[in-house]
Amino acid sequence: MNLHPKHPTTPAAERRQLFIGLALATCGAVAFSGKAIIVKLAYRYGVDAVTLIMYRMLFALPIFAAMAWWATYKQGGVRQPRLTRRDWIGVLGLGFSGYYLASFLDFAGLAYVSASFERLILYLNPTLVLLLGWALYGRRITRLQALGMTISYAGVVLVFGHEIRLEGTQAAWGALLVFLSAISYAIYLVYSGELVQRLGSMRLVGMATTVACLLCILQFVLLRPMSAAWVATPVLWLSILNATACTAVPVLMVMMAIERIGSGLAAQTGMVGPMSTILMGVLILGEPFTAWVAAGSALVISGIFVFTSAGRQATG
Repeated sequence: MNLHPKHPTTPAAERRQLFIGLALATCGAVAFSGKAIIVKLAYRYGVDAVTLIMYRMLFALPIFAAMAWWATYKQGGVRQPRLTRRDWIGVLGLGFSGYYLASFLDFAGLAYVSASFERLILYLNPTLVLLLGWALYGRRITRLQALGMTISYAGVVLVFGHEIRLEGTQAAWGALLVFLSAISYAIYLVYSGELVQRLGSMRLVGMATTVACLLCILQFVLLRPMSAAWVATPVLWLSILNATACTAVPVLMVMMAIERIGSGLAAQTGMVGPMSTILMGVLILGEPFTAWVAAGSALVISGIFVFTSAGRQATG
């Protein structure tokens, strides 16, 4: 697979690349958003978060290991340099924060909140990256970015009030777990920039997710008896679907979309993610769609649109 940027020379070729890039970004966002639906369906069979994430990562491990191998030995036709001790520390740390801890906290939180609310919380991730940049590096936050964050967080608070009425106080615990998941992944994004430059995005993602897969399997071995691995057959099929269609495939789709249309437009296209989660939650899980959820979702998506637009202006 060629991951080097293409440079169309005709308007028709440019339109084709734009169409393909938008299609890949849209499909990737929808596939990512399906993860929460699959997790909620699996929970109906009495499985817990430790076991469920173990199966997801067990089935995803060969895919991500192959991705790391290909990016190291085959991409560009030359073998990439060996990792230094510093590189390995970075890969281990990012794998722990960005894919193991973030995934586990997310799975645990989904036991207490709706799939729609979970996706809205995770959609705040760009604002958390900016806040971490401000706290760690003193990066400036513009007024328009602050306005976008205010709108988005107001939307989350609105939907949170709705969740509390439906699920009771356990919704607060679930929301906290999912929010901590978003923070953990934001830490990964903040600290991954230097390693991406040295290793390349595919090699870093492949290696970091491989680390996360091994950690999730180790967690199960340490915390659960082997008898806990006996789960209902639908849980296994759902885990395979989660590992492929909602984990590995969307990672590749988004990378290929960024190659064609850039990260900014790919991120904007990702706004279909929350709406697709809400739609699937209503149709598949039977989650209620009320005026409160609609209003809160509109605020979150609008706020993130304002926030990302302000970010491009600030760096343009």
